[in-house]
Amino acid sequence: MDRKIRVIIGKPGLDGHDRGAKVVAAALRDAGMEVIYTGLHQTCESIVEAAIQEDVDIIGLSILSGAHMTIFPKVLNLLKKKRAEDIILTGGGIIPEEDMKKLEKKGVKKMFGPGTPTTEIVDWINENVRAKSKKTKTKKIKKKTGKNRS
Repeated sequence: MDRKIRVIIGKPGLDGHDRGAKVVAAALRDAGMEVIYTGLHQTCESIVEAAIQEDVDIIGLSILSGAHMTIFPKVLNLLKKKRAEDIILTGGGIIPEEDMKKLEKKGVKKMFGPGTPTTEIVDWINENVRAKSKKTKTKKIKKKTGKNRS
């Protein structure tokens, strides 16, 4: 990857607790990523719009309010509607394990629970954004040359 990984950390809805989001944002920044923190009480629409405008690689949502089964699918739908499905969606918070699995089946790439070491989040983002970047580069080469370079 030729540029720094760009991440937006969003706090959608009425949840007013952002300590975890700020800790994760600082860890990602310390790991060399460019991080945009949206602040509290954002709409799904404003987070997706900011992600597109800022050309981010990944959106991380922090949700402690219990609205995760509504918010994550809404963000996925907005990304699809805006043709921005190449932006990886991840997140965490106080979310039951069963709901995390359901969200991952719906298209959220990874859910992180309370107490997840920030190094685990950093490593996961690095691995997954690099993998996405390789796939995108391969698709561009195939389109440009009309050849399969596997």
